[in-house]
Parts: sequence; C-alpha cells; structure tokens
Amino acid sequence: MTLRTRLTEVLGIEHPIIQGGMAWTATAELAAAVSNAGGLGIIGAGHMPTELLRDEIKRAKALTDKPFGVNLMLLTPHIDELVDLVLAERVPVVTTGAGNPGKYMGALKEQNIKVLTVVPSVALAKRMESIGADAVIGEGMEAGGHIGELTTMVLTPQLADAVDIPVVAAGGIADGRGVAAVFALGAEGVQVGTRFMCAEECTIHPGVKSRILRAKDRDTVVTGRSTGHPVRVIKNKLSRVIDELDRENKPQEIEELGTGKLRLAMREGDLDMGSLMAGQSAAMVCEILPAQQIIDEMMAQAEEVMTHMCSMPIGA
Repeated sequence: MTLRTRLTEVLGIEHPIIQGGMAWTATAELAAAVSNAGGLGIIGAGHMPTELLRDEIKRAKALTDKPFGVNLMLLTPHIDELVDLVLAERVPVVTTGAGNPGKYMGALKEQNIKVLTVVPSVALAKRMESIGADAVIGEGMEAGGHIGELTTMVLTPQLADAVDIPVVAAGGIADGRGVAAVFALGAEGVQVGTRFMCAEECTIHPGVKSRILRAKDRDTVVTGRSTGHPVRVIKNKLSRVIDELDRENKPQEIEELGTGKLRLAMREGDLDMGSLMAGQSAAMVCEILPAQQIIDEMMAQAEEVMTHMCSMPIGA
C-alpha cells in the first residue's frame, strides 16, 4: 500500500512512517533500514558526543541514499555543536524535543532541512507552527521515554484541528490498526518507536529485545513524576527504586540515579538497573523482524482496516 499524504510529499518518502529518534537505540543501522524500507529513519542523538554523532551520520549516508533524519534533544548541554554538525552534514530532516528550536530554525531552514517538532499539547504545536516547523509530532503518554499528560487518542484530533501543517501521531502505535486509527483522527503520518526496537537492524542489547517480547499489557510504568519530566519504562528494579524516591519527593536523587541508565540498558544489557524505556505498545510486539517487513505488514494491515471500514454498511 502507498498512502500519500502531505507528510510523504514534504519528506520525500514512500510511506508516512517515521521511526522514533530513541537515544542509544536509534543508530545508523536502524535509521538506514527504515529509510530503505520507504519510511523515515531517525538517528537518536540524545547526549551523544559530537564526533560519535558525526560517525553515525556518515554511516547512515553509506547505508542509504534515501532521506533520513537526526533527533535533537534541545536540553543537551552541547546542543549548539550538534546543530552545527547537522548543518555541516546537510542532514535532510531534524526532529526536535525537550525544548524550543526557535534559536536554530533560521539556520536549519536556510539549508532546506525539514524540521519536525515533538509536542505534547495544542499550545506548543501552535507555537511550533508559528516559528516555521514543517510538521508537528503529537506524542501521547502511551509512548516510551519522556512523555506528556495527554493520550494519543485525545491529542491527535485536537492538533489536527489547531494547526495547518501536517500532524504526525506518536505513542501506542505498533501495527496497521494504529495507523488507520490515527489517520481517522486527522493525522497524516505516524511515529513508531517501540516496535522498531525489535527490528533485526536495531543494535540494542538482545536482552532488551527479549524483555520487550515478554512484555504484558501492564508491564510499563511512568517514573520520575516528581522531577517534572516523567518517563515511561518497563518495570524493573530501577523503576521500583525511582518509584520509592518519587513517593518521598526526592527529584534530585532521581535525576542523579537516572544518569547513564538508558545507555546501561540499551548498550550493556543491564535489565535490572538500566532504564528500559519503552511504550505501552511493547505488549503488542511479538517477534523480531526486518524493518522492511515491519513496515510492509503495517501498511498492508492499515489498508485492510481502512478498506473494511469504508465498506461497512451504515444503518438508517
């Protein structure tokens, strides 16, 4: 199925599927595989050292001739260096989170880099449209990692009504049924994270993939609410410790404890004290497949659902 939307036209991609820019998870190998499959692959910069991100970008360019992007966390201490690198390497697309990209928007647009901003609310979406974002990514609280308060089901239609630029829905989408659902709500694309963690090309530790495959419907929990930056993870020893610190209202201790824990999980495979950032859709991930097959199956199921809905009789 080829589902053309304003998003696919803006980004120059075949399918309206963006891979989430997950730090220490979304490497060049995964990004290139998703782009080669017709979606938009994203390298997750996170707090990555500048030279390491340079290597990732160059490797992605060697692995694909299709558009790909870099996700920039704007609260990263050396964000200015990372933006300069993205500009120098002429990365086709940038997605941003954890801050306002207004400071960098002029330079990015001068290079014809498409800018998509992650938003948890209508107010922020309107602000991002006003400063020149090409699309907004409405991320519901079902997503893994840092989250807002609204669900994807509630946020998506409000964003579609509020802005004129394309809306990408994120959070809780792991198959074609989710794609069809958010398109019915006004989205023109989806961002998928957790499902791609179990792509063959995803280079995270095999133990993390196994934990996702074993996940049940209530296996994720939101941690760190007292810090003002809640995070959804799969339950483990670390999440239980943080939950206790939350109850004791010790945000500073949570911040200190959490430092380096995402890398500890994703790269070193510590399933107890690593941060297992993943969304509620982990319970829907049942097998490890190539990115191409994930996207093909997602789009085929979306077409099936949409066709079925269109053919359903409407009672008088």
